[in-house]
Amino acid sequence: MDVAAHRTQATHPKAAIVTTCVLAALAGLMFGLDIGVISGATQFIQSDFKVSDRTIEWIVSAMMAGAAVGALGAGWMSAALGRKRSLILAGVLFIAGSLFCAVAGSATILIVARFVLGLAIGVATFTAPLYLAEVAPEKIRGAMISTYQLMITTGILLAFLSDTAFSSSGNWRWMLGVIAAPGVLFLLGLFYLPDSPRWLLMRGRRKDAETVLVKLRGDEAIVKKEIDDIDEQLKTRQHGFSMFRENPNFRRSVGLGVLLQAMQQFTGMNVVMYYAPRIFKDMGYDTQAQMWFTAAVGLTNVLATLIAFAFVDRLGRKPILYAGFTIMAVGLGVVGTMLGLGVNSRGEQYFTVAMLLLFIVGFAMSAGPLIWTLCSEVQPLKGRDFGIACSTFTNWVTNMIVGATFLTLLSGIGNAQTFWLYAALNALFIGITFWLVPETKNVTLEQIERNLMSGKSLRKIGQ
Repeated sequence: MDVAAHRTQATHPKAAIVTTCVLAALAGLMFGLDIGVISGATQFIQSDFKVSDRTIEWIVSAMMAGAAVGALGAGWMSAALGRKRSLILAGVLFIAGSLFCAVAGSATILIVARFVLGLAIGVATFTAPLYLAEVAPEKIRGAMISTYQLMITTGILLAFLSDTAFSSSGNWRWMLGVIAAPGVLFLLGLFYLPDSPRWLLMRGRRKDAETVLVKLRGDEAIVKKEIDDIDEQLKTRQHGFSMFRENPNFRRSVGLGVLLQAMQQFTGMNVVMYYAPRIFKDMGYDTQAQMWFTAAVGLTNVLATLIAFAFVDRLGRKPILYAGFTIMAVGLGVVGTMLGLGVNSRGEQYFTVAMLLLFIVGFAMSAGPLIWTLCSEVQPLKGRDFGIACSTFTNWVTNMIVGATFLTLLSGIGNAQTFWLYAALNALFIGITFWLVPETKNVTLEQIERNLMSGKSLRKIGQ
């Protein structure tokens, strides 16, 4: 084959794989939109329906309850229906849930609609990273999965900007309903995705798997090697639940994954994501300023996420987690102090906002992306699906707890004390990171598994 022909052949697979991965990563965009959109809508919903803070907490947290249920069923669904069909179902639920929210005639119906949206998110957050890992070539797999995380933060930012645009009219129905539009584009794009070659091989459809891989890789030798590798991996059957019952070392890794996800949520990050306008209102800002500062939170979240991408494989997981938890503890501690003393002058208001944005930076550069990385790295191969399912379920349950208690805490113990509580938790997480979290930089998954199963302490399984 001459050079020109080779270049022509190689160009098409590269374009196909990038298009495929970006399209699947748009599931992250939809996830981010649905997380962020409720933040700007709550004050208008509360005014329209004349409901209490407790009802608002249920409207916010119903989505996380749905996500927990969706995530539980997503493993079976992605295996039985396939990754592509599962994402299509998630796309349908995204659209239906968004429109359902927009026409809700009562707080109760809105809670149900938010639960439907949660089902979509639960399925998508399980299936999209799995699909990306299975279709992306090894050389760009990390970048493609990172794109998914970046899409989530971008979706949150876009939702905040959309809320800001609609805030002058106070039309919360448009805030919640407009995200059905990108949902339609996402759904249409999904029909052009190929099935996962790994799933096709699991179903005995070898010829179809080869066809997909030739399209995505463009080199028959690479395709043959990849199929051989997948065949070898499929020989390792998942025995998660029985392994959990019988093996105390596996129970340790599952417990660590559960703890890590609880830590991520109890940093208080989603308190800001769900209730940012309320927080800025307590700082003394009017409605328009509340919405613009909420958009600033979204932009900071996107930009700070890039810090983790740049340094995670250079500095390691633990140093970045130490820095992140410290920044978050300081940021929230200062916010609590300022709210306790009283935010009166314009300078004090800006300083308090800056400290809250500092907290966002601390999360987005550390616990946001790195907890997910660690949860996948510490689970042994035969129990990986079970371990990750447990930690993901924990993420949504604790997320729901945070969303369902914040306003109650504000009215119960006060603004300052609530932020001090979350600051104290972040300080506690520094110690937990030191005592229990392993450093996994430049360590193979096989070595981590050997160390875990040999009984090494959790903090040393990456050595």
